[in-house]
Amino acid sequence: MADHDDDRLTELEVRLSFIDDTVNGLSSADTEIARRLDRLERAVRDLRSDLVNMRTGVGSDAANEPPPPHY
Repeated sequence: MADHDDDRLTELEVRLSFIDDTVNGLSSADTEIARRLDRLERAVRDLRSDLVNMRTGVGSDAANEPPPPHY
């Protein structure tokens, strides 16, 4: 009976070790995903800002430029 209990305890310790390793791996993956998401959100924000700047600058520069030489 004691051998059976020792085997069960050993099996539980092995399983716990695998679970602990899995949790640590998932935590690392979660941290990396959060970092990537932050970078992507920043990139989208920058692209939106660039797009707004391009839209507002399209008509204003053309009015101030001299006509092309063929006029």
